[in-house]
Amino acid sequence: MRMSGAPANPAAQSAPAARPTDAERVRSILAAAHSMTVVADGLQTEVRHLDGTDVLGRLHLHPAAPAAGNPPAAPHDERPSIRLEFTDIAPTPVRDRVRARVTVLGRLLTPYAQASTGDSTCMEYGQAILETADGFSCINLEELDEACPDPLAPYEAGMLTHLLDDHPDLVTLLLRLVEPLPTAAVLRALPVAVDRYGITLRLEERRRHHDVRLAFPSPLDHVEQSGAQIQALFSAARRRSHRNTLPA
Repeated sequence: MRMSGAPANPAAQSAPAARPTDAERVRSILAAAHSMTVVADGLQTEVRHLDGTDVLGRLHLHPAAPAAGNPPAAPHDERPSIRLEFTDIAPTPVRDRVRARVTVLGRLLTPYAQASTGDSTCMEYGQAILETADGFSCINLEELDEACPDPLAPYEAGMLTHLLDDHPDLVTLLLRLVEPLPTAAVLRALPVAVDRYGITLRLEERRRHHDVRLAFPSPLDHVEQSGAQIQALFSAARRRSHRNTLPA
């Protein structure tokens, strides 16, 4: 379910490339998170030792109990509320590095332990809210259970920083695949995201920016397939006849 929010950045391709579903994106953010904010029963805690381990390994998500009829003046549910907040930040120095925010809402079924003792916390799942530049969407438990984290999610930061730091000329090369071609108004192009469907570049102008997705020949199932798919993009770019002198 998508609700209206901030307008999307203008697309720079004639046809949109395939991309993860909202539920898949939430699962990927949870799987690769290094920190989160936990608000449990009104108390806020910053957790900074996730180290890219899937937070759902620490939480058991349970469906909400069905309402038992419609009793008059039902008492307030006294189970403590819990809110988990995640911020997805681009690993490269692009403008507006916050790519998405995820909020998971629910109620505690077992006490939340701040220390990482190996014990998991049981939580009655309410909903997950994904906020991006395109707006807001709500993900129910069934959608979250059916979604899988992107196979590149744990490796994305290293892949993008390696590409930018060690091969900036290849970033410029990829601009040959952008349709329509970038104009002279584009001052800088940086990789901002990569997932099983392709790589996203952020094209920055003086006062604005927009993202373009370059699709892999086929979606990846394993991270080991990423090298061949990225090389296929480079090969396709080299076959383009025009030259591009934009800085990487």
